[in-house]
Amino acid sequence: MLTFGCTSPSPLALNPINDSSNSNSSASINESGNPIVVFETSKGTFKAEVFEKQAPITAGNFLSLVRAGFYNNLTFHRYESNFVIQGGDPKGDGTGGSGKKISLEIVPGLTHELGALAMARTNDPNSATSQFYVVIGEASFLDGAYAVFGNVTDGMDIVMTLRKGDKMAKVYVE
Repeated sequence: MLTFGCTSPSPLALNPINDSSNSNSSASINESGNPIVVFETSKGTFKAEVFEKQAPITAGNFLSLVRAGFYNNLTFHRYESNFVIQGGDPKGDGTGGSGKKISLEIVPGLTHELGALAMARTNDPNSATSQFYVVIGEASFLDGAYAVFGNVTDGMDIVMTLRKGDKMAKVYVE
C-alpha cells in the first residue's frame, strides 16, 4: 500500500486560493511554460500546473501517464480530512500502480503547501509509480521526503469537496 507512514496531521486554516469562482477559466497560456493538466471529476473540474522544468523525472512520469489516458476513469481511493486526497491507483485500494517505478526527486522550494500535487510511494523512496495526492491541509512535515511536482491553479474549491470513491472521468493536458 502506498502510504505516508504518518498519523493524522494538524488542521490548517484554509485560505481561499485558486478557487474556480475567481479565476479566468478560458485562459490556457501558462507564463512559466509548464503544462496544465485538467482533471474532470465527478465533483467538477480542477486544473494543475505540472512543474516539468523543475521536477523533470516526476513530472515527466506523470505527464506520460496522463497522455496515455492512464488516469481516466480511476477513483480517488484515499481521503484524509485536512491532509490529502489521493488517486492514481488502477486497483482502487492503494496497492496498485503503473508498473514503472521512478526515483525520488526532491526539489528545494517545491513544498507541501495547500494545493500541492505530489507523488505517493511506499516506504522505499524510489517506489513512486502512478499514485499522486493533492494537499488539502497542513502537510509541511512531508517536505524533503515526498516529491512535489505541481500545484492546483484553478478549482481548489472542487478539490476540497473530493472524497474517497470520487471519479476522475478524464485527465488530460490542456
